Amino acid sequence: MKNIQSIAAALGIREDELDLYGKYKAKLSADLWERTKKRQDGKLILVTAMNPTPAGEGKTLTTIGLSQAINKLGHSAIAALREPSLGPCMGIKGGATGSGRSQVVPMEDINLHFTGDMHAITAAHNLLSSMIDNHIHHGNELGINPKKIVWKRAVDMNDRSLRQIVVGLGDTGGMTREDGFMITVASEIMAILCLCESITDLKKKIGEMIVAYTFDGKPVTVSQLKAERAMTVLLKDAIYPNLVQTIEETPAIIHGGPFGNIAHGCSSIIGTRLALKLADYVCTEAGFGADLGAEKFFNIKCRKSGLTPQAAVIVATIKALKYNAGVPKQELHLENQEAVRHGFKNLKRHIENIRQFGIPLVVALNHFYTDTEEEVEAFFQLCREFSVEAAVSKVWELGGEGGAEPARKIIELTEGQSGKLSFTYEDGDSIPSKIEQIVRKIYRGKTVTYSQSAEKSIRQIEELGLSHLPVCIAKTQYSFSDNPKLLGAPVDFEMHVREIKLSAGAGFIVVMMGQIMTMPALPKRPSAEQLDIDGMGTIHGLF
Repeated sequence: MKNIQSIAAALGIREDELDLYGKYKAKLSADLWERTKKRQDGKLILVTAMNPTPAGEGKTLTTIGLSQAINKLGHSAIAALREPSLGPCMGIKGGATGSGRSQVVPMEDINLHFTGDMHAITAAHNLLSSMIDNHIHHGNELGINPKKIVWKRAVDMNDRSLRQIVVGLGDTGGMTREDGFMITVASEIMAILCLCESITDLKKKIGEMIVAYTFDGKPVTVSQLKAERAMTVLLKDAIYPNLVQTIEETPAIIHGGPFGNIAHGCSSIIGTRLALKLADYVCTEAGFGADLGAEKFFNIKCRKSGLTPQAAVIVATIKALKYNAGVPKQELHLENQEAVRHGFKNLKRHIENIRQFGIPLVVALNHFYTDTEEEVEAFFQLCREFSVEAAVSKVWELGGEGGAEPARKIIELTEGQSGKLSFTYEDGDSIPSKIEQIVRKIYRGKTVTYSQSAEKSIRQIEELGLSHLPVCIAKTQYSFSDNPKLLGAPVDFEMHVREIKLSAGAGFIVVMMGQIMTMPALPKRPSAEQLDIDGMGTIHGLF
């Protein structure tokens, strides 16, 4: 690793525009944005993927590898990524910094406490929780209905025991009521941090968050509790993007980390905009498959920021194609050309969807050593039949050198006529219309049903005059539908809206479908049981 000041200097960043966190991490100051904001933007590349599988597709890996490859081809590139959450790191997923020859470093720091952004968000979130209960304890001037408090507590760890709890027990514990925890990356504060444009905008959006309803059904906001200033102070450093490097010394801006299903799953607007001022190309990613990540990147992040990617990359694997054809996980290493052809239907739909948004694309086949020449040839034959550009990516094995072919295709795409972004729905469409357009156009479902609770929430949002907000659908990442077992490319299915939550501060409406929870659980054998955590590397000298 190079000293982070050297990485910054190569981007033209001055020492006084860095806030150092040791030798290899730094935050980028507001002064840097003020100095560079009038520069012409570089080209934005969105990296997305087909539906994820237990085998892993390597979306973050590919994002990092492509940024390294573009640098090797003589252009300047930055990887703009999300910050990992401790919950998945210690749970089933492991770390989220790439792997092999395409990873961001120092990986242990990034996967663990990094520069403290997650902790700051957790602290701000729980300060608000304590102020809600304190307000009720001291007379409840606002008339908050304790049964209508919609703000839970937060912790950046998977803990199923905290999903539903009771607070206020004991003689001096305050009012006894049911409550619960969500994981920090599901907090609306995280979404706001990633969608705000300045510290002033951050404070404004925090103040607009709805935390409860009164006995007569009126919303109670953070600003009414006078909590937004203290919460913003806790986030005064977290709002600034973090600069690190890849294993090949390519700069990486890592900032924010909202969940890809519960929230919009993209790194911060602030970090992305700054990266575009500093490099020719910025490779960024969106959470999970394109049906969740890319859809929200376009319909939420791009809509709110005005950003438009010049090209997109869809990551595919031979294993994922076979899995979506129904091949069991334990048999994915076995050659099966017919399953590759059958599973291509899933990838094909993602390709159709990206084209629907008007963005030119390349498919990057993330190569595994178990892939046979025959399977790879079957894949390319299908791509040719569907008239889509495709290239093998070997960035895990070879780093930037292994991403040269897809990188060249991306550069060629961006040098031509870039597409014009088309949204799935208009701001003025009704909430049900927005939901149903996504279900029909992106998922290929036929009908949408709503619970009584969801219908009531829609009416309530309409009465508040906020139906113009975009929708953020929370569903399983494994399927186009709300059923994780419905793999491949299903059509004409029914989707059920279980619950709708208004994120008035972040500026979107969360639509809950299926069994999506805001507090994940640990698996039977969590990564925390292992000393060498997959994807995090060995913490040398600690044990």
